[in-house]
Amino acid sequence: MFHSFFKSKEWALWAYGGGAILIISLWVQVQFTVAFNAWYGRFYDLLQNAKDYYEKPAEGVTLFYDNIISIDYVINGFEGEPSFFVLATPYIILATVTAWFTRMYGLSWREAMTFNFIPRWRIVEEEIEGASQRIQEDCNRFARIVESLGLQIIRAVMTLIAFLPILWDLSEKVDIPVFRDIEGSLVWLALLVSLGGMAISWFVGIKLPGLEYNNQRVEAAFRKQLVLAEDNKAIYANQESLFELFTGVRFNYRRLYWHYGYFDVWLNSYDQFMIIVPYLIMGPSLFTGAILLGVMVQVSNAFQKVHGSFSLFLQNWTTITELRSIYRRLHEFEHNLQRYEKPQSGASLAV
Repeated sequence: MFHSFFKSKEWALWAYGGGAILIISLWVQVQFTVAFNAWYGRFYDLLQNAKDYYEKPAEGVTLFYDNIISIDYVINGFEGEPSFFVLATPYIILATVTAWFTRMYGLSWREAMTFNFIPRWRIVEEEIEGASQRIQEDCNRFARIVESLGLQIIRAVMTLIAFLPILWDLSEKVDIPVFRDIEGSLVWLALLVSLGGMAISWFVGIKLPGLEYNNQRVEAAFRKQLVLAEDNKAIYANQESLFELFTGVRFNYRRLYWHYGYFDVWLNSYDQFMIIVPYLIMGPSLFTGAILLGVMVQVSNAFQKVHGSFSLFLQNWTTITELRSIYRRLHEFEHNLQRYEKPQSGASLAV
């Protein structure tokens, strides 16, 4: 799975050169999110102080639109404060190009695995369960999930590097007992709730990987019977056999969906609670005059960024469950290829 892409001279340029490009792109995007966070503070402070412009509304409206659509920052040689438009335009272009390049990276990884598996599978005489599904479907899903999840992990690390100092400094503005006496309290809170949520998710969803694995086995059996029936309906398109196979599929899916059901209850409850956590901590500071609305929005945004990075695995738990199931199947497939490969396979491949 990994050797065919990362330890092959043929794919080294894509594997490492393409990976470097993606990492640089993610770092630039993270810097944009930091700039957006600063913009939120300025913009919401302006809104909260709108009463200061009641006697000079034209000036207030001008400042309002300058913060949103002005290009003076570019005209003045990138001096001053950028507007939302100046920040959003290059970010959208970069994010779009990165998304396209990421898909191409995943496709190249799939191609490397496919070109590695097919020649080895062709010379194996023993039947390997679900070989067609492993080569066609699992390689595709594995490459797409790994490149997507891998980039999310890199983005999360970069986000932490960028936002931890910001959230640490904003912690000084906390004005409620206990928390105001702890240096970097917002950072420690984000870490605590993320680790706690991940630990609970591990126990709540402990059965999901095995159920996903079993599901793919019954799906593979049902698919194989249908493929055989395309060539010979008289023998393989027996209605009772097909219905019996689908009954197994239905049973496994119902069981899987039941377990996902109570896992979703936990995950959705956790997500909703985390929305209000920064407001619970920082809200009193608004009423004591310690902060303005802009700082409140900055704290909320920075807290969500840091917490989101800490809880990356929690937010992608279902995807990780699917990946663990796919990895298990591909690992078994590779093991069987190595097990049944003949010593002269190298000569056969050369032919």
